[in-house]
Amino acid sequence: MPAYQADAARFAALDTQVLGVSVDSLFSHIAWAESLGGIDFPLLSDFWPHGKVAELYGVLTDAGHTERVIFVIDKTGRIRHIERHDLEDVPDNEALFKVLADLA
Repeated sequence: MPAYQADAARFAALDTQVLGVSVDSLFSHIAWAESLGGIDFPLLSDFWPHGKVAELYGVLTDAGHTERVIFVIDKTGRIRHIERHDLEDVPDNEALFKVLADLA
């Protein structure tokens, strides 16, 4: 998420809204964002019913956590790109910017 924050101007230039979604609570999101010095994009809580959105998107694990997945959703609500990553991996924003540019 800090990498998305650092590239906020580039996302904005591509008319892209970054959203973070996890099954953590709102209070957890607030504390986490503050620990990073703030996040300018929305962090959405899929806390209750626990993981319902993650389940619908097929990214809820058996342990009740979400996988690290990037979805690019266009303005009509259509999923245009899906990228799965190991939790320890930091996704490459340059690859994501290429996908976004190709969709523009």
